[in-house]
Amino acid sequence: MLRTLPTIALQVGVVLALVAGTTAFVALDKRVTISVDGHQQQVRSFARSVGDLLDSENVPFDLAHDLVTPAPSSSLADGETVQVRYGRPVLLTVDGETRTVWTTGRTVSQALMLLGVRSDGAYVSASRSRRIGRGGMALDVRMPHHLTFLADGARHEVTTTATTVRSAMAEAGVELREQDRVSADLSAVPYAEQVVGLTRVDGKQAVEERPIKFDTVKRKTNDLYQGTTKILKEGKVGIQVRTFRETYLDGKLDSRKLVSTRVTEQPVTEVLLVGTKKLPDNAPTADGLNWAALANCESSGNPQAYNSAGPFYGLYQFMESTWHAVGGVGLPTDASSSEQTYRAQILYNRSGAGQWPVCGHYLFS
Repeated sequence: MLRTLPTIALQVGVVLALVAGTTAFVALDKRVTISVDGHQQQVRSFARSVGDLLDSENVPFDLAHDLVTPAPSSSLADGETVQVRYGRPVLLTVDGETRTVWTTGRTVSQALMLLGVRSDGAYVSASRSRRIGRGGMALDVRMPHHLTFLADGARHEVTTTATTVRSAMAEAGVELREQDRVSADLSAVPYAEQVVGLTRVDGKQAVEERPIKFDTVKRKTNDLYQGTTKILKEGKVGIQVRTFRETYLDGKLDSRKLVSTRVTEQPVTEVLLVGTKKLPDNAPTADGLNWAALANCESSGNPQAYNSAGPFYGLYQFMESTWHAVGGVGLPTDASSSEQTYRAQILYNRSGAGQWPVCGHYLFS
């Protein structure tokens, strides 16, 4: 039987439709790998995007805390590997300050690295190899701090993660007797570069240890930009021993007389490199203000500067009461240059450049 032209055309159309459908089916069919917290499985899918794939495979995710790569909106390609790393809540305490953070790290070590916590030499309350479950964990980290104890005419130094000054003193090998006096709160948390004086009290004689401030020598260098400094040789406080004779009546102090003064350790002069290299014309500043110029006017750029007229302390010549008002602890000269600048910026944001009536205009130079 002869087939008519319309019949042949119809048959050709059906064949072409079947070929097109098969081609589309093959194009949409993909073999992909899904990795969920390191556990992999291979699947076949017709999903067009990464998000559609995860939905079809019942893999939940929350972009507020979880990491999905490629992004859920990305097109899904054949042979693709899709990774899902779930976030874990960590109640993190660093040197007594607690906050809740989220991390996709699956171990304590990975979490600390991703959170930017430098834990070398630090105390960590859990093994660094311990795995963190989806429910999270609490983690206590104590950073190592360097302390100096002045006792018995000598300087006792220790780097410690102790939780109290008392424990740090014991680690430094300094014996503390009941009648002795200490210049710091023994129950307080130690802080970096803390200097603690110990006064021995024996009967009716008292011996005090006092720090002697070290001098700072500045050397100009073209290796550093203007407004920047670098410590070439670290300064160390000296020790002055003062002995008093005390007279007690009925258990109460009646008189106190200085009988001798001696220096048991001379201070070590600090050598500070001061940059002279000209800044590039387009060099950015943190807030658009010239803090280096202000510090140079107020204290010649010396973070240990002291003026008895106020008295005034540090790079920006804080009064002690003003320093405490902007959150400072102790004296400004006990703080680093960066902290002094930070506290000065707080003071400027509160009260403006008028806090430095003579030198304030340098901020805008």
